[in-house]
Amino acid sequence: MKDQKQEAYWQETGRWGGYEESFDPQAGVWASSNISYLTFKSLIQLRRTLNTGVTIFDCEERTLASIAEKMVNEMVNKKEIRPGDREGLLNSLLPNQSQSDPERQALSDGLDLQKFSVKERREESDRVEASMVLVGALDFLERPTVVFVRLKEATVLDSALETPLPVRFVFVLVGPSKSDMDYHETGRAMAALMADKVFNQAALQAKSTRELTDAVVDFMDCSIVIPPTEIQNEAMLSSIISFQKKLLQERFRSSEPSVHLDSKTRKVSFSSGTPPEDPLSRTGRPFGGMIKDIKRRYQYYKSDITDALNAQVLAAIIFIYFAALSPAVTFGGLLADKVDNMMGVPELLISTSIQGIIFCFVAAQPVLVIGFSGPLLVFEEAFFAFCKSQGIEYIVGRVWVGVWLVIIVVIIVAFEGSFLVRFISRFTQEIFSILISLIFIYETFAKLGRTFKAHPLILNYDHLNTTIENPWHPRVEETVIYDNATGNTTIIVNTIKPPYPNTALLSMCLMFGCFFIAFFLRQFKNGTFLPGKVRRLIGDFGVPISIFLMVVLDYNIEDTYTQKLVVPKGLMVSNPAKRGWIINPFGEHQTFPVWLMFACCVPAVLVFILIFLESQITTLIVSKPERKMVKGSGFHFDLLVLVGMGGLSAIFGVPWLSAATVRSVTHANALTVMSKGPKPVIEKVIEQRISGIVVALLVGLSILMEPILKMIPMSALFGIFLYMGVTSLNGIQLWDRILLLFIPKKYHPDEPYATRVSTGRMHLFTAIQVVCLAILWIVKSSPVSLALPFILILTIPLRMCMTGHLFTELEMKCLDADDAKVTFEEEPGQDVYCESQMPL
Repeated sequence: MKDQKQEAYWQETGRWGGYEESFDPQAGVWASSNISYLTFKSLIQLRRTLNTGVTIFDCEERTLASIAEKMVNEMVNKKEIRPGDREGLLNSLLPNQSQSDPERQALSDGLDLQKFSVKERREESDRVEASMVLVGALDFLERPTVVFVRLKEATVLDSALETPLPVRFVFVLVGPSKSDMDYHETGRAMAALMADKVFNQAALQAKSTRELTDAVVDFMDCSIVIPPTEIQNEAMLSSIISFQKKLLQERFRSSEPSVHLDSKTRKVSFSSGTPPEDPLSRTGRPFGGMIKDIKRRYQYYKSDITDALNAQVLAAIIFIYFAALSPAVTFGGLLADKVDNMMGVPELLISTSIQGIIFCFVAAQPVLVIGFSGPLLVFEEAFFAFCKSQGIEYIVGRVWVGVWLVIIVVIIVAFEGSFLVRFISRFTQEIFSILISLIFIYETFAKLGRTFKAHPLILNYDHLNTTIENPWHPRVEETVIYDNATGNTTIIVNTIKPPYPNTALLSMCLMFGCFFIAFFLRQFKNGTFLPGKVRRLIGDFGVPISIFLMVVLDYNIEDTYTQKLVVPKGLMVSNPAKRGWIINPFGEHQTFPVWLMFACCVPAVLVFILIFLESQITTLIVSKPERKMVKGSGFHFDLLVLVGMGGLSAIFGVPWLSAATVRSVTHANALTVMSKGPKPVIEKVIEQRISGIVVALLVGLSILMEPILKMIPMSALFGIFLYMGVTSLNGIQLWDRILLLFIPKKYHPDEPYATRVSTGRMHLFTAIQVVCLAILWIVKSSPVSLALPFILILTIPLRMCMTGHLFTELEMKCLDADDAKVTFEEEPGQDVYCESQMPL
């Protein structure tokens, strides 16, 4: 290219960074394309010129000028150019590199220089390297010629690329304009080759020109040529997908075993070096797994602090604060109703805060958010009902359950019992995840139903006394009864909470308004309106924005009552008449029987199973390989910390907690860094401790923020509760298959469970899971709800019995595959499928 002063420069007209972007010089903008389509002629010309061109492997030059000089000298030595063309070619290779978008000028002297750049991540080192492709027409040359250079060490070349990335490969194609060579398309073809991970790796390992051209031939063998016929619509191209899949399988039949194909994303990954350490592997020594967890994670402790210096972490803190406060307050209110106010909002807030701070300081996986959950609420309700029916002090019984919890967890961790989580397959995980999501959704509508029951829609309401400061106070009526015989006077005081007009309707509007605003802001984050940074900022703060808007709406509707968030003033227990902050383990108001101290080991086993299942499944989900977390998890150590804190906290009469599935994955998602482009993929997760510590601290300080928090309507928090329950269903394969029950087969997704398994068999598997889910819900709602953990565990042997008896091995691989990959052994090579993101 030439600028207005007729000075030559290299114009970057194409770049690859996960997908192709091409520059339009007329409009001065970049356009993206998900698939690089090449001409067959360009590939043929590229292979022919590489056969006769110059190749330089492991070049030790460190500057663009020295590399260019070495290339030109080799071209002269191989008689690819005349000695007299040496200076002209060298001057052409080293003009100013233009990064602007100048107006394209008419070129003189047949000079047309174009540049393509390719970014590639080396997975073994996680380092990004670049390839530079230079093509152009130079009329003083006799014929087209090619130079391919591989640098010994990737080097940042001054002014070579728009961004200073280390360059590994340099490719140059130059020749006269009056030839049959299409320089632009041939340059695009070479850039597309460098963007292909298989060819890139082959070029990195090639020792001769023959090996390089063989890699080009291999690329061409797997390319598809479309005959020159008119394509009427996109549907005509659908058959190409399956045909290409077969070509790709053939490509990998003779490849190295370290190369794996991901057929869903059409990317190829290379694994090298030692595989990552399995955190569930047994050492055979007491507490060996726990010691490994500590050594694996604590080496990153400093970076766990410094990595938090990021704006995205701040957004995550604000979001997760409301995401953690909402269930803490809501579950606290539900818990108070279930256990006769023996524990409630203050106990749950303090427990969440103190245990959360300790956990994030010492845990091996601080991304986990600990909190109260639906299954624990079910257990507390069932244990309270049992204690009440037997005349046992519930709050004292919990102390001894806590003692047994500590004993049990020490034994389990000592014998590395966390390895049992291996037997928890997707079958059980998905049933458990949907159960938790349904509890969130059900409790939301149950609360809304109670609001309609307390404030029904009736024709006439009592007029309010608007002269008093708070017309919403309950009305107190006194009835005086005089006994003539004895002369005694009896005064009966009735507290009447009258139904208020429009309360139920406004509560419903606030709940659904908060839900829909948060939900659509979440979708807006990945939309096309506004710049990306603004979109992501709005999306990250979607929950606080929705709560704020509902508070403003409720505040401006002064003549309608809505229940507000109840936060206690100061450190005060829910029921000071019956308990304090320290629980006497031998009885508060009556002596606790000795035999019950030992009998409490039974409910302790049930609580342990619940915490074990929820915490370990949550850790599995958060630590999925596709999240690309690099600092590791701690199944053994985190279990000891979590259950140990819960057991000891029972002496203070506060609830025990577990790793909350919905909040933990929401936290991980908020800390996830996505790549740019039309199809964003996960780049990394900001693994640090500060966000969890600050969130837990803010939850505890919420008791002191009572004047502000009391303005939040409870119905708005119900909307966030509903939002968390609904969004947690996304990515659960069981939920996707339930929806497929109502979708015609021709619209089923191109996933192994839908394509490799017959529709009837897939629906049978779904029906079995739905029946298990229904049984768990019935048990949860029945007087025997204490047995819920045992019923959940029974799904593990059920899944084992189904394999080989009700379903074949292949069917179970498709329907219940682990680690997001399915490998079909009866087919040549490896065909790996990506699953959807695991549930929240």
